[in-house]
Amino acid sequence: MSVPEIFTKGGPVVWILLAYSMIALAIVLERYLYFIRIGKLPRLFSSEIADSLKGQDVESLIEDLKGPEVTVLRGLLHAHKQGVKDLVRVASRIGSWELQRMQRGFRTLSLLGDTAPLLGLFGTITGMIKAFKVIDEMGGKVDAQMLAGGIWEAMLTTGVGLAVALPILFLLHGLEGRAERHRHAMQHYASMLIEALPHHNTLSTIEKSES
Repeated sequence: MSVPEIFTKGGPVVWILLAYSMIALAIVLERYLYFIRIGKLPRLFSSEIADSLKGQDVESLIEDLKGPEVTVLRGLLHAHKQGVKDLVRVASRIGSWELQRMQRGFRTLSLLGDTAPLLGLFGTITGMIKAFKVIDEMGGKVDAQMLAGGIWEAMLTTGVGLAVALPILFLLHGLEGRAERHRHAMQHYASMLIEALPHHNTLSTIEKSES
């Protein structure tokens, strides 16, 4: 079956699913370009930052780097210079903002991936209703080939819906994995820095002061 025939026989539902795929493709491309743009930390960054923390020389290490982890570290260093004591809350605030930026568009992709099969099923149900309505109008005297053709056309939208949904969900899973790795890295490096800074304020000390 040719592509034009799919759109002809599938009807409006297939066109809506085409719009789904175009929107999803635009979001996925933009998100992958975003993750490429923020880059990755050097492979030896963990050991390098550990050495830098011993000499309190983190600023020079992250001077030419970029990414959400570096943004959190810069924010912590700036807050520490300003005399902020609750560095844990600073790290949480900056990390949450960076995570929100990374996950932009994820909800839309999830919505498209979840509803595409349902939309395809809706097209199938309406197609089956039309097919059996014709059978009823003709008094049940319907050629088997004609009936098979009507059912086949009705099932087409379900197939298209699944074909649209599966790639969207797989790509979304990959994007979520990237965001999750960055989230863990932000937490890890922020904890390392807070623990190394003099007079740092941990969650335990916060809880004690509040009690």
